Amino acid sequence: MRKLFTCAVLGLMMLPQLAFAAGGGGSAVVIVADTRKTTGWEAWFANLYNDSHLYFALLTVVAIPIIGVIFGVAADFIMHHIGLDLKSRDLAEH
Repeated sequence: MRKLFTCAVLGLMMLPQLAFAAGGGGSAVVIVADTRKTTGWEAWFANLYNDSHLYFALLTVVAIPIIGVIFGVAADFIMHHIGLDLKSRDLAEH
């Protein structure tokens, strides 16, 4: 019974391969950003994405924390000016 179950599972796992074999093979997918109507920083960022996915990923990894710090400092500044002081609050945890 276990051997039959194993053969059935392997058969189900091979069904997609049979479907691919019948079609003659697929073509490679090309992922690019449309830069026809972009200008300035948007065009530069889109061209960077089209030219090198590695540089695009590195720039994104560096930019996200920097933007997060800028937004965090801005939010802290705004909350301080409207009277919310989160730095000196007492925590309710014991």
